[in-house]
Amino acid sequence: MEKKVNPVRNTVSNRAKAIGLLSGGLDSIVAAKLILEQGIEVEALNFTTAFCTCTSKGSGCLASQKAADQIGVPLKIFDISEEILDVVKHPKFGYGSGMNPCLDCRIFVFKKAKEYMRESGADFIFTGEVLGQRPMSQRREAMNTIERESGLKGYLLRPLCAKLFPPTLAEEKGIVDREKLLSISGRSRKGQIALTKRFNIKDYPCSAGGCLLTDKGFAQRMEDLMKYKPDFTLPDVLLLKYGRHFRMSSSVKLVVARNESENYLIASLKTDEDIMFHAQDPLGPVSILRGSTGGEFVDEAASITARYALGKDNEGEVKIRYFMTPGEDRFLKSGPCRESAVNERRV
Repeated sequence: MEKKVNPVRNTVSNRAKAIGLLSGGLDSIVAAKLILEQGIEVEALNFTTAFCTCTSKGSGCLASQKAADQIGVPLKIFDISEEILDVVKHPKFGYGSGMNPCLDCRIFVFKKAKEYMRESGADFIFTGEVLGQRPMSQRREAMNTIERESGLKGYLLRPLCAKLFPPTLAEEKGIVDREKLLSISGRSRKGQIALTKRFNIKDYPCSAGGCLLTDKGFAQRMEDLMKYKPDFTLPDVLLLKYGRHFRMSSSVKLVVARNESENYLIASLKTDEDIMFHAQDPLGPVSILRGSTGGEFVDEAASITARYALGKDNEGEVKIRYFMTPGEDRFLKSGPCRESAVNERRV
């Protein structure tokens, strides 16, 4: 049985401390302001994954960093892209409308936050969650499940809707004044927006989902990957974010870049076992054939690559360079495949 959380107050300043999960959206900013207003020290955490839509390579979550700077709190960003894959593969509480295991993801993130709370000696964790705002993870039953399963019962405060839930330990101990917390519920953000003037919040992102797993197109690709490669790895997930995807067989897939910038991105994701194609004359897309360890589907992959080098309904041949090992280039000429063949393969 897991030991109960027993955080220790900072004995140097004896000032109450809270760990805030900061997404960078308006709700999390207002929640942080409500806690800061009570004279409580706040340290923000943000957890990023390969499925986040607000990240920039090498700089973490742009929205959370901007929000932390605006409200003047320190921020730690943790990349959990590798760790979250097991949650996506085997969610205890299932998926949402796409391939999003929202409850399991929240539970995993809250467990990580709890570990940091212990390490930092903070008194409690808070979030910008609002009861009834999101259909899967912010129903009352779901919010109670997340709190229980993460081992944070009594230590998880939701300032925007706190009065709609029983008091937390921080409220019972007088660390937090419950009367200064809110009772917001539902999808409307009028209450939060009304507080922006009070807290001098001048810049915040529009309300929108920040997870690719809720995107219909990405979810279809994810479902295809899980069906044919249940032991998928992070490089497989990263490749889902770019290009046009074609299922060649149960073990082989082709990804064709859509523009010049994707040429570079897809090329950078090539593994040692992938075969890379690049249309040379006329100059066109880069493609990656993954899973073709014996060279299967090379001709068909070249033909699909030629289709996008020439454009729809164009005829002729395309000179294509391809290789598995850099420096061991081969060349072939290929005409574009039939449009029906492209559509049959498309994921």
